[in-house]
Order: sequence, then structure tokens, then C-alpha cells
Amino acid sequence: MDRTPRRPAAGPTPPPGRPRFRDPSPRRSLALFRAFLREQQDPESCYRLLARDAADQLEAYGGPLAGRVVVDIGGGPGWFTREFRARGAEAYLFEPDAAELGNAPGPGAVLADGYLLPLADGCADISFSSNVLEHVADPATFLSEQVRVTRPGGLIYVSFTNWYSPWGGHEWAPWHYLGADRARARYQRRTGRPAKHRLGENLFAVHVGATLRQVRARDDVEILAARSRYAPFLAGAIPRIPLLREVITWNLLLILRRCA
Repeated sequence: MDRTPRRPAAGPTPPPGRPRFRDPSPRRSLALFRAFLREQQDPESCYRLLARDAADQLEAYGGPLAGRVVVDIGGGPGWFTREFRARGAEAYLFEPDAAELGNAPGPGAVLADGYLLPLADGCADISFSSNVLEHVADPATFLSEQVRVTRPGGLIYVSFTNWYSPWGGHEWAPWHYLGADRARARYQRRTGRPAKHRLGENLFAVHVGATLRQVRARDDVEILAARSRYAPFLAGAIPRIPLLREVITWNLLLILRRCA
């Protein structure tokens, strides 16, 4: 049976009661931005919306998730994993930080490093990582591991916040434009607590152009999409504009297909 992912003309119909936004569209981008602004106060609503959006994107490129084996790498407490399972996928969560997993990570959660996953070659239909690449010191090796565990014809979903985007410094953005040390010091003065992220330790300067060149140089993947994840329009055009893309992409989304 040919299980090569293909993009359906209209995409799957979402279950009743779950809105599906046209992507890209101003309405979708506004909903995601509003959720982002409430992330600290209402993380559950924010990440549920992000998870539904990511699952919709995967289904648009690869068809329904039902029956697929999905590995969620660096998925924290498992928001995305739960959404994949709700759609019928056999989903597993791999997270290197026990604190991020929480006290009740649920079945299928594994404490594991994304550089060396305890998985056989080609065991997954879909390898997924959302906002993880900027937290690893060696993005190329991390991507190679995602490709390794994905079967030929399977999908690799990668998104990350690029360093020069307005949110590149995470909680101390946008002051990272003035330097990481200065931005961290400002954050601590304003909040009275140290910032979670430290440049060069758990946050790294990852760039759109360099990442695209790394992916294009590989002969084991095909790029299905390289786009600004949250842009309301011209999502695919933005990452093609040198220099400007490093600022306005905000979050780069790559959907790749593993070659035979």
C-alpha cells in the first residue's frame, strides 16, 4: 500500500465543535496572537489552540492523523501529544526535562534527549517538534535525529522562534536586540526574579537563512513548506526575503517529507 503523504484538495473535516481556521488568514493569526497574550494567565487555552492548529497543518499535508505513529519531541507537558491522540494517532512524547513533563505526564511519555531518541530508524509516520530548535545547541544534529526516526514518505514538522524575531529573546524580548545580558538584567529588575532562559545554555540564536540552507543541503528530505508559522498572509513568501526574513518571520515552520 502506498502510504506516501499527499496534500488533499480540501483537507479533512474537523469534528463538530472544533473551529478550523483558514491558514493563513487574519482571523487565524488574530486568534493565535490573542491566545499568546494570555499564555501566562491561561496556558491551557493557549496551548490547546496551538495544538489544534498544528494538527490541522499536519492533516493538510499528510491526511488524517488517525492510525499514524507520531513522536512529539520536546513537547513539555504534552499539549500536542494529547491533541494528536484525540484525532486517533498513536502518539508518544519525548521530553528531556522532567520538570517540563510535570507530575502526571500520562501514558506514552518518555524522559529522553532529542539528540538520541530511544527509537528505531523509520519507526514514526510523523516526527514533530514545536518551538524546540531554539533550545538546542546543535540544531543540525537534532534535525538529523528527527529525520532518522521518520519512515520514508513520512512527515517531519519543525517550528522555532528565530533569534532576530521580536520574540527571539522569549521572556526578555524584545530587549534582546540590545544584548542578552542587558535584556536579562532588565527582566530581573522589572519582575524581581531571574529569567528562565539564558543565551548559550537553554536558548540559542537560531536563524532562518542558516536553517533553510542546512535543510536544502540534505538529500534525505523534501521541503513541502517553509513559511512564517503565524503570518496572516504571504506566509510562504516571507522566509524567502534575505535579511528581512530574520525579523518578520517571527516563527519559522518547516514541513518536510522523508525521502526513501
